[in-house]
Amino acid sequence: MPVIRDISLNLDMERVLRCQGLGKQAKLKPQNIVLLNELLASVNHLLQPAIAYALYSIAEIQHNQLHLENRTILHGSLLPSLLTSARELAVALCTIGPRLEEKVADYFDRNEPLRGLMLDGIGSAAVDALAQEACQFIEREAAPRGYKVSIPLNPGMSGWPIRNQWALFQLVPAQQIGMHLTSRAVMVPRKSISMVIGMGPELPTRAQEPVCARCHLKETCSYRVYSES
Repeated sequence: MPVIRDISLNLDMERVLRCQGLGKQAKLKPQNIVLLNELLASVNHLLQPAIAYALYSIAEIQHNQLHLENRTILHGSLLPSLLTSARELAVALCTIGPRLEEKVADYFDRNEPLRGLMLDGIGSAAVDALAQEACQFIEREAAPRGYKVSIPLNPGMSGWPIRNQWALFQLVPAQQIGMHLTSRAVMVPRKSISMVIGMGPELPTRAQEPVCARCHLKETCSYRVYSES
């Protein structure tokens, strides 16, 4: 069960604005662009990116259940409908750690909400970049065996209830990267993400379009096959 640290994240203005639902820099006031660049330049000491992941053989796929080799069952219709050709399932947890969200809270406590909001947006962009790094690690695991990979799928997506978070946190050493769940299955640190990725030689790439359309990474993911008309 690999744990990966010392990850370099590509955080630029375009990614940050995209993760905040904004377009070009022209939509921001010049002084806000200056502030955002200042925060970007000083954010590295707040980031502690880490990825923990594990690979499991898929034992059986039913209509609303996906069974893994260790008898774990993931419930919901999404995985069985999209991963019918998958042979293995990669389970990954990613976090940038608690420092950034603590600094965001500090800005709000000091009555600097604009800095807090902008830094929170940078944190979202960092998690997005980290998720893509995780996808690339898993793709490198799959390639030597001639396997293709699906896009990342996250608990809480339509057809995959959030309660499946509990199973994912049993499949991967979450505590080794400082992650845990609240009683409502909310991840801590907050700037974290969980995902699974199907692996197999015959995954139908184009069949992934419907899920790309509802994936929270659809605007930035380099693996997307969905585009809005």
